[in-house]
Amino acid sequence: MDNEASWRDRRREASAAQGEALQRRKAAETAQARELLAGFIAKMEALGIEPRPLRAPVVGSGASYRTGITGWYLRRNESLAVDADGNFYILGTQSSLRSRLAGVHVLPSDPPLIVGLGARDGESLPLKQLLELRLGEIEG
Repeated sequence: MDNEASWRDRRREASAAQGEALQRRKAAETAQARELLAGFIAKMEALGIEPRPLRAPVVGSGASYRTGITGWYLRRNESLAVDADGNFYILGTQSSLRSRLAGVHVLPSDPPLIVGLGARDGESLPLKQLLELRLGEIEG
């Protein structure tokens, strides 16, 4: 009985240690992504490109709703954005009469180092490369 209890205790400790390591790695990746976004914002400001009101595109439709956020879109389809404070937003939303009238409330997300990870082939992209492509479109 003691061997079984000690085995469970060791497994629980190992699981907790794994969870803590995962949280540390996620925090480090988020910090690195935030630095990339801060550099993007600085470049946009240096180019004199002011943040503008952002709209959330309705998934599967050509419509979009007001968000109350000002910033810059990171993708041409306007599904990702960053505000002037460096907050990262996933803007896609569902159709709703209430949102159509009042706008949609979008919460910031932790920025990923790989945008679209787990999406279909060709849809994931390192954040650094996405930001470089966006700046290239603007400067080009």
